[in-house]
Amino acid sequence: MEIRTGELADSGAIAALLTDLGYPTTAALVAANLPRQLAHPDAALLVGVENGAVVALIALNFIPQLALAGDYCRISYFCVAPEARSRGIGAALEVAACDLARARGCDRMEVHCHSRRERAHPFYYRQGYLESPKYLTKPLT
Repeated sequence: MEIRTGELADSGAIAALLTDLGYPTTAALVAANLPRQLAHPDAALLVGVENGAVVALIALNFIPQLALAGDYCRISYFCVAPEARSRGIGAALEVAACDLARARGCDRMEVHCHSRRERAHPFYYRQGYLESPKYLTKPLT
């Protein structure tokens, strides 16, 4: 498997992966959005390629911090095609993402998938907030 930066020519495969992830989209919409993603200084898109076909993606955002010592990297989209799962492709992409994040000065990863502020939750619920996935972090040091 090859890991490389996503390209405009990958729009169809990326759209299929995002749809499989639960974000129905089209190749045209991905093609329209992809140049901005690729050009953004605080974003990256890596794809996993097998036999010339894009079978996985991981989209990243690098987030500078004001109150903390290190920046962090958020995984915004991460998907491996069903037919390519359980072969280490996702693990390899995650390792590559961590390496890229470290190179960018990040000291942790985050994926939305803190329940520690239990007393604040009722306030947010009263304000109309809905529960969202948990934040999971991975130290990079």
